[in-house]
Amino acid sequence: MVRVAGMGSRLVRGTAIGCGVAALVGGGVGFAVGEPVTPKDILPARALPADLCARIGDVANLLPKASSGPVTMTQSGTSTVSCTAAASGQKIRAYTSASLKVTITAYGGLDAGAGNAPFSPTQVAERTFHRSTMTKYEEARPYPTKVSRTASGLAGESWAVHTLVQRADIVVLVDYKANPVDADTAQKAALALADRAIWESKQ
Repeated sequence: MVRVAGMGSRLVRGTAIGCGVAALVGGGVGFAVGEPVTPKDILPARALPADLCARIGDVANLLPKASSGPVTMTQSGTSTVSCTAAASGQKIRAYTSASLKVTITAYGGLDAGAGNAPFSPTQVAERTFHRSTMTKYEEARPYPTKVSRTASGLAGESWAVHTLVQRADIVVLVDYKANPVDADTAQKAALALADRAIWESKQ
């Protein structure tokens, strides 16, 4: 019997590479290559905590001092939670009016087409974040971040600030409007609030 030098090692190496490629292609949990995707292959969006807005905490510092106590945002929704608060005052030196809305969305997976592993919840959240037309925030941040802000009023004393932050399957959008307010101060507050929402929505 004639033995071909190196044949065994090449066979082993080829088998290993083939297994590695198969593992990458069929990386979806429970998804078999070449098989049609079924609803059970697509991970659903998780329900967010029923007390998420309360966990985010007191937002009184972002609003006119309409009351002496803390202000907890009102919550609605499950996989997408909206937290809202607003107030106005005519004799307040810091702010005369302000509105605040924090939208926290937990994304589920999506069908990626025939023969493809479904998109994971994190991939869907990333795609949503990157499709936003907001400006990428270039300063050091713990999470991918985009911002936009618009001035109004005769002297630009009113600002609408929007921040978008993504971590894993979660995307947080903060919409903050105040009059009067410094733009940088409003933006820092919105970013801090977005980070707090990300933290409190972790699994």
